[in-house]
Amino acid sequence: MTQSRDIFQAIADPTRRQIIGMLANKSLNVNTIASEFDITRQAVSLHVQYLHDCGLIEIKKQGRERYCEANLAKLKEVTDWVEQYRNHWDNKFDALETYLDKIQKK
Repeated sequence: MTQSRDIFQAIADPTRRQIIGMLANKSLNVNTIASEFDITRQAVSLHVQYLHDCGLIEIKKQGRERYCEANLAKLKEVTDWVEQYRNHWDNKFDALETYLDKIQKK
């Protein structure tokens, strides 16, 4: 049975968020990414693989090295989900503002 990788679970982990941040501006190899953490290279590789499985990063081989690049467009799924709640609360606050204006004018 294959496990489905969830983008929300991917960004819930601080290490994976930091990896995405590192890759947002430039392509890095796995060793360079691993050097920034106080965990094993294997643990970093598992985080990288999780991000790859979610489509948040792409891995390209150049010789013996594996370079990772962020696929920030994939975060649109998260943005869309957050946006629906932002719109909901914007509407609630607008209604509250209208109500407060109304009772202050009485």
